[in-house]
Amino acid sequence: MAKDDNTTYMSDYKPSDYVLATTELDVVFAPDEMDIKARLDFSLREGVAPGTPLKLDGEHMDLVAVAIDGRALDEDEYEVTEKHLIVKKPPEEFTLSTIVRVKPEANKALEGLYRSSGVWCTQCEAEGFRRITYSYDRPDVMSVYTVRMEADKAQAPVLLSNGNPVESGELEGNRHFAVWHDPHPKPSYLFAMVAGDLAHIEDSFTTMSGKNVDLAIYVEHGKESQCDWAMDSLKRSMKWDEERFGCEYDLDVFNIVAVSDFNLGAMENKGLNIFNDSCILADPQTATDDDYEKVEAIIAHEYFHNWTGNRITCRDWFQLCLKEGLTVFRDEEFTSDERSRAVKRIVDARDLRAYQYAEDSGPLAHPPRPNQFKEINNFYTATVYVKGAAIVRMIQTYLGKDMFRKGMDIYLERHDGDAAIIEDFVKCFEDASGKDLSHLQKWYTVAGRPEVNVTHSYDGENKRLTINLEQVNKPTPGDEHKDPKFIPIRFGLVSDNGEDLSWDSVTGATVEDDLMILDQAKQTVVFEGVSSKPTLSLFRDFSAPVSVVSDLTMADKLNLARLDKDPFNRWDSLQNVALDILVPAAKLNGEDPTAEDLSALAEAFRSILTDNALDEAFKALALSLPTQNVLAEHIGQDVDPERIYNVRRTALSAIAAKIEPELAQTYKSLVEEGDYSPDARSAGRRALKNQCLSLLLAADEDKGGQVAVAQYHAATNVTDRRAALATLAASNHTNAPELLQHFRDNYCDSVLVFDKWLSLNAIIPDDAALDRVKSLMNDEKFNIENPNRVRSLIGGFAANQVQFGRKDGESFQFVADLIADIDTRTPQLAARLLTLFRSFKNYESIRREAAKSALESLQKSPKLSPDCSDILERTLAG
Repeated sequence: MAKDDNTTYMSDYKPSDYVLATTELDVVFAPDEMDIKARLDFSLREGVAPGTPLKLDGEHMDLVAVAIDGRALDEDEYEVTEKHLIVKKPPEEFTLSTIVRVKPEANKALEGLYRSSGVWCTQCEAEGFRRITYSYDRPDVMSVYTVRMEADKAQAPVLLSNGNPVESGELEGNRHFAVWHDPHPKPSYLFAMVAGDLAHIEDSFTTMSGKNVDLAIYVEHGKESQCDWAMDSLKRSMKWDEERFGCEYDLDVFNIVAVSDFNLGAMENKGLNIFNDSCILADPQTATDDDYEKVEAIIAHEYFHNWTGNRITCRDWFQLCLKEGLTVFRDEEFTSDERSRAVKRIVDARDLRAYQYAEDSGPLAHPPRPNQFKEINNFYTATVYVKGAAIVRMIQTYLGKDMFRKGMDIYLERHDGDAAIIEDFVKCFEDASGKDLSHLQKWYTVAGRPEVNVTHSYDGENKRLTINLEQVNKPTPGDEHKDPKFIPIRFGLVSDNGEDLSWDSVTGATVEDDLMILDQAKQTVVFEGVSSKPTLSLFRDFSAPVSVVSDLTMADKLNLARLDKDPFNRWDSLQNVALDILVPAAKLNGEDPTAEDLSALAEAFRSILTDNALDEAFKALALSLPTQNVLAEHIGQDVDPERIYNVRRTALSAIAAKIEPELAQTYKSLVEEGDYSPDARSAGRRALKNQCLSLLLAADEDKGGQVAVAQYHAATNVTDRRAALATLAASNHTNAPELLQHFRDNYCDSVLVFDKWLSLNAIIPDDAALDRVKSLMNDEKFNIENPNRVRSLIGGFAANQVQFGRKDGESFQFVADLIADIDTRTPQLAARLLTLFRSFKNYESIRREAAKSALESLQKSPKLSPDCSDILERTLAG
């Protein structure tokens, strides 16, 4: 089969023809048009033929001048195409000088250099540097950067770039300049500049070797007071990374800039992290508990990239999960240590199942390390990030925490300054442990997830437990046949009193302590000397990202929910009981759950609620039913979102009604007095209180509604205020419209709160939802060019499965038309919105055809971006 010219293949990788040693930029900032001067020092790579053309990346800019070693090139010595500058026969060693003209104010794609709310800002990952100047825009070409920046002092009193500040001064005409130098070679995607009128807060950190680092966070004026939590999170991250992985910061300064228009959450540019301000700003009146934790986690994630991403970067974009999966694992560990490890593990597993499993099951399925892509921007996915992290965690699970740290030490030392690949990473752990990890490495290269089928029996006379394990690896697009995977299974054999039973011997699998290895298509594992019949507790701590089908009865699962020592499996067992009850009922023509089954689930909820030994945050998670999306994922085909909503809502009401007294008592005991604190314990108490509130409303709409309205008006923080309003909105309560208007009138001066209001309006499951979303786009604070506004409104609407999945197809068409419009300005945002349709083929026939029709109309857009074309093609073909 011939290769597609628009596709990049990993097998085609080869190093650049020329080595780029140094990059010097001279930037004079102006709003509409500005020139960028560049001096790039090249030398011919060993083994490359002299006279080989130099082909540099560059687009969306005008070339003003080009010279080699100070001599302007004649027109026949170079060629400019839509995407490249080609110097036809350069010398073996030379300095290339260029001047290009760019238009930052007109750059609505938010890639390269653009201007946001009067601030010049860059975003270069993955391929944005080519919008700034001509250069090699690929992660394996690493260069030492020096940047001179000049601007009008009134427009841009702040001038920041990577590395350390080395010079600054005043110029005539109320202008000034600053020079920044980064001593660490880096790829172009890590380059950053910021110029503008910004306020900031300052602090400092002393590293483990005694070095002082100046810290600063820059934000819009008036928002400085909302940066304290981010600064505190940064300092805790720096200390944790030293203690856990021995990673010391390596520059004199560390700066963070928060801007309001940003495609992503944040970017780890060396020494100058640029953030979406929603991931920095936090105070009790604008940020919920979840927002505080998100700020903490993202600050940590971007800081941890300093070593796992910056000091060691990727050879090519196929290795994206090398930096992202590893760094997500590190930020998960940080949050686990800062907060509740058990709760964090549950949340991470829940989110992986909700987002990555849906990706795995649909047309956009791909391995954590794909072997080809059309648009790399479309591979910043849950599979790359969170499944990549799950693979790293499996390595730690298999080797143990101490051996994992030894492997990390080898990796950080051996590959410092390298552009590495997955094989380099895995080899370090093989060298540390002496074990062959090729079986685990295969997780990186195969899409989809195994389904593990489990049956078991117990022979009481011979005290023998037999477990039959089978893994099924289903086909995914482009990959019909899959070999068995290496699956680490943490397990326990739970007795009737909650203790883990021991055994004398085991055959049929590698078992060490509480870890069992499944590495064949089928295995039978026999435990001898098990004193009594146990309840199987498998995949404790979510030890592998698989689906499990077991022969455990509902009684077994309820037993685990009550007794298991492993918090994840206590939560998961309760979720599985709910799935066993709700999935059959929520299918087309399904029968409603029996009163007996719902009573059993209610009693399990009651036992969790009244267990004083359990953490409040854990209880809040356990007292929830699987979401509509999770139920749809388990139903698989012929999904009717209205049926799912009604079954889930009815079941929730029945369960909540049975435990209403306990809910009311618990809610009352958790009502807070005093100042708000974002600490983990306080946040956990609020989470349980607000989960009880939601269940109280489900139990009795009138009484619960009164409690929710009272909480809304009494709330001293946005966590409790928003929770009360969300509970009313999600249930389409009669008080919701009035309070939503009150919220808009009284609390939405901050756009961060306005975004919450947009989402709350969008989740109301009434027939007016689509018209309401359309009208909200005319609100004076809504800006369709701002990704945060769009994500809040349309993301909230998509979560409203009943109304997004309307049978008449009008919502599908509305979103498709909106994507077409956004794609003309911000392709990355449009492509991400398009993934909302990734599971459209799972709808029942009428909705499926309506969604397909909307996507086909989008396909006819005259100038669809490559980002959207790629997603659309795979979605329709899958």
